[in-house]
Amino acid sequence: MGNRRRVAERRKTRPAVIGGMIAVVVGGAGFGAYALYGGGAAADDGTRAASADQKPKVKTGPLSAAEVTTTARTFLTAWQSGKVTEAAAATDDSAAAGSLLTGYTKDAHVKDVTLTPGTPTGDKVPFSVKATVAYKKTEKPLAYDSALTVVRRTSDGKPLVDWHAAVVHPDLKDGDKLVTGEAGTPPVKALDRDGGELTKQKYASLGPVLDGLREKYGKKAGGKAGIELRVVRGKAAKAKDLSDKTLLELSEGTPGTVKTTLDPALQAAAEQQVAKKARSSVAVVRVSTGEILAAANASPGFNTAFQGSLAPGSTMKVITSSLLIEKGLASADKKHPCPKYFTYGHWKFQNDDKFEIKNGTFKASFARSCNTAFISQAPKLKDGDLTKQAQQVFGLGMNNWAIGVPSFDGAVPVQSQAQMAASLIGQGGVRMNPLNMASVSATIKSGTFRQPYLVSPDVDGRKLATASRTMSAGTLSQLRELMSYTADYGTAAEAMAGMGGDAGAKTGSAEVDGQKKPNGWFTAYRGDLAAAGVVQQGGHGGSTAGPIVAALLKTGG
Repeated sequence: MGNRRRVAERRKTRPAVIGGMIAVVVGGAGFGAYALYGGGAAADDGTRAASADQKPKVKTGPLSAAEVTTTARTFLTAWQSGKVTEAAAATDDSAAAGSLLTGYTKDAHVKDVTLTPGTPTGDKVPFSVKATVAYKKTEKPLAYDSALTVVRRTSDGKPLVDWHAAVVHPDLKDGDKLVTGEAGTPPVKALDRDGGELTKQKYASLGPVLDGLREKYGKKAGGKAGIELRVVRGKAAKAKDLSDKTLLELSEGTPGTVKTTLDPALQAAAEQQVAKKARSSVAVVRVSTGEILAAANASPGFNTAFQGSLAPGSTMKVITSSLLIEKGLASADKKHPCPKYFTYGHWKFQNDDKFEIKNGTFKASFARSCNTAFISQAPKLKDGDLTKQAQQVFGLGMNNWAIGVPSFDGAVPVQSQAQMAASLIGQGGVRMNPLNMASVSATIKSGTFRQPYLVSPDVDGRKLATASRTMSAGTLSQLRELMSYTADYGTAAEAMAGMGGDAGAKTGSAEVDGQKKPNGWFTAYRGDLAAAGVVQQGGHGGSTAGPIVAALLKTGG
């Protein structure tokens, strides 16, 4: 069901009975007992009956306090008493009000309603609701606050409740309804690779992941749905991408069990690392299998590690390098231009701090992350070359990853002119997330794209995405040399210091409109692990995302 917000429970209060009538509980100015059941309301209204030879006068102008309190009293008393027709008649849309108020009892199974008005503010009257939700043999108290507004009907001047679904419950939009019954999806108990339970309390980042697991595997994992009071969205709300919402759980149901590939030690370490850097995210995969071993986000409300869509900056140069080497436009140890500036498509590109490398090799340009070394090759490339390379070799940008929970598998659209050139350095329309870039490093390390996954495809027979081809041994060898050199002597050297073993890395910084600092990126591999991370608005990747990624490679190594 996604994130669930429980409505606060309050002590249930039975309505008072006065002369056989159920009275609205009164509290606040303007709702005295005399006003509720005395005879002074009409006199306070200031209206007079028209004589037989006079045409009734339509009252206009602002509502009086008496009109507001009397109208609210009429509506709330009728609603609490279960007199739906009378309550609906006190509104300016009796059909919609009658339908929703009827459903409040029949569909939402709400009973023993007590409505307590608060102090009016102008035409608005707040009120609290205490009730019981009863479904079959399960009951639970329900308590929340709402409000109504009184308006004057233009045709005859009569004061009426301005009807909107939010009067019944503040989380309702017009066209929505309340329903109590079995939840659409049973809960799941998610396990790590060692059989330990994964919870939001233990791993703060896993909220969206656990919700995704429930959505996909709740019915398949053998669980039994619980009983919930929930908002069921109408067409208008669904058009705005609003999801159904749980308001109250009457029973939690019996969870099914889903085993994931997460490594408990690495997941715990990832949580600790992102906690040190605001707006940071990281993902770790096993090179030889594609198993996702850890994923964490400093902002746990959204799973940027899997679903983020951000320009990857210079980490994209790993993919671009593979393209240039394959086409014979670059070679690790051959000389390669790295001027201060290069203009293409009427855009003037430059390097960080406007540096240049004179008579340098492509390896030197890669290690120092020279933008113009890549932009200068744009005139020799076709618009779709980078897109094909990303899709055919690295399995990116085809919208077909099936990792077990919602994810984004990157985007490398076909572009032209300056935007195509910008794509070569991870700007333009290119979009990635840490899982995508961890997969890129894994592909370089292994030589073969293996789609990352969180739940084994054996569980549900999912078909994993594949790449249509692999790089030549010569291209792979040069790419590994480039990443290894960058880890030892380039922009990644500080973060990767003391790493040891067979390791490679690439840093990146991505400029974003409206941000003072770029997003910092880092992707790397060591042994059978590959990882990538981003720190939004962090600055250079080597000093922001780099330490996070390096720490996890050391932990898992």
